[in-house]
Amino acid sequence: MHRDSRMSEIERLYQSSYNRFLNVARGIVGNADAARDAVQDGFAGAIRARGSFRGDGPIEAWVWRSVVNAALKQRRPRLVEVGAPAGESPAPDEVIGLAPLVASLPERQRLVVFLRYYADLDYRAIAETLEIEVGTVSATLASAHRSIRRSLSEVKADA
Repeated sequence: MHRDSRMSEIERLYQSSYNRFLNVARGIVGNADAARDAVQDGFAGAIRARGSFRGDGPIEAWVWRSVVNAALKQRRPRLVEVGAPAGESPAPDEVIGLAPLVASLPERQRLVVFLRYYADLDYRAIAETLEIEVGTVSATLASAHRSIRRSLSEVKADA
């Protein structure tokens, strides 16, 4: 892929998928302002480093990695809020109260959940983004689901 076509592809991703990137970054950093900064930093880094893209996988996964890394650098010690930016429909976890449960997951599980359900990435794209195996994505997501189900059962039992 030529350097100018990489730039065009990164611009297209920014325009078409900004809210997906923002939702994932917000889940990682915990607030909308820091999420916007992380997305900007991630895309700026991708643009600066576009010449180093080897083409081993899709450029979208490479950009996701840049945004996730930028968000991880900015994140707070604990997630405070998870959901869509103001003016958009609420994320599913806000409607049914899953935000604290997702926030309590270990970091890798949180990242996989965000990339799967907020960014709507498939397992292969998640694996390329996080530089892990597809099987690891599947196992990590299954572990996250078990943890959330267990926590929901405990909450239901206490009610």
